[in-house]
Amino acid sequence: MTRSEENYIKIIFHLGKSEKKGISTNAIAKQMDTKPSSVTDMVKKLSDKGLVNYRKYQGVSLTPVGRKKALSIVRNHRLWEVFLVEKLDFSWDEVHEVAEQLEHIKSEQLIDKLDKLLGFPRFDPHGDAIPTKEGEFKERIKQLLSEAPLNSMGICVGVRDSSAPFLKFLDKNNIALGQTIKVLEKEEFDGSFIIEIDKKKMHISNQIASNLYLKMDEV
Repeated sequence: MTRSEENYIKIIFHLGKSEKKGISTNAIAKQMDTKPSSVTDMVKKLSDKGLVNYRKYQGVSLTPVGRKKALSIVRNHRLWEVFLVEKLDFSWDEVHEVAEQLEHIKSEQLIDKLDKLLGFPRFDPHGDAIPTKEGEFKERIKQLLSEAPLNSMGICVGVRDSSAPFLKFLDKNNIALGQTIKVLEKEEFDGSFIIEIDKKKMHISNQIASNLYLKMDEV
């Protein structure tokens, strides 16, 4: 597979997690920042290779072979993110673009040794689950901070927005994975929150709360 084909497979996999039906070519085009006609051409190529199911007006979905390939790419990406943070002291807002390049290295032996070196991690620096070599993984049971009840507490286990600006905002405000967050107040007017982290109160917008995942049953 070419790098472009691998990127398409990965995007379809990620979009498929929130879509029960086939993924539209427009949705893929938006993620790939390209024209729907270009997506259609690529999807036909992937279909010919047995990697996706595609019928006009019914959307795109991965075949079992395509899903296995997508999980392999995702595994590579997330393992490289762990390596960059733990071994090379990259910050979590810097690793995505570098891992985007490294994920395409086609050496199964290298990735297996990388996994072993890192101690077979289950989650990447952003809290996302890392598939095993066999393509198995289990997402955490989690919910968005914006949906947490008042006076509830949870461990911050992930972010929905992994863009550099958002991660830098979290660093600036000392919000990190593994911290206990308590929901103190929710403003009716704008949906903003007052939370408590490390015995310190903080006001955050609804947009921030809508991009932080909590695991409620770890407290």
